[in-house]
Amino acid sequence: MDLYQQLIIEHSKRPHGEGLREPFAAEAHHVNPTCGDEITLRVQVEDGADGPLVRDVSYDALGCSISRASASVLHELVVGRPVTEVGQVRDAVQHMLTSRGEDPGDEEVLGDAIAFAGVARYPARVKCALLSWSALADALLRA
Repeated sequence: MDLYQQLIIEHSKRPHGEGLREPFAAEAHHVNPTCGDEITLRVQVEDGADGPLVRDVSYDALGCSISRASASVLHELVVGRPVTEVGQVRDAVQHMLTSRGEDPGDEEVLGDAIAFAGVARYPARVKCALLSWSALADALLRA
């Protein structure tokens, strides 16, 4: 088992940020109709020195290990970061996952999300990995 597979398994078994918390600025609920994965994601945003800052992300996720691990990695990557940076990370994750394995992405930008690069070769699993990121984008728009 390679390091990336192990990272996904670890995040799936011991998810970071799981459990819906208050206060929150916005909430989004997304479902992957292909497989039934679901996530309810809450985001707390506050003013920072350089604009809005993601103070917290909490979620309740039901689904496969890829979906759950992706939400956990998302939590680690975005909490404490400016919303503009979070948007760049989200765009990089989406680009990597929709490249069908042709663009492994920049590890400097993606952090642990680079572990999902192999998922890009399996179109049926891409939606699983993107579910939490789509919910985050939706919640940030509402916030």
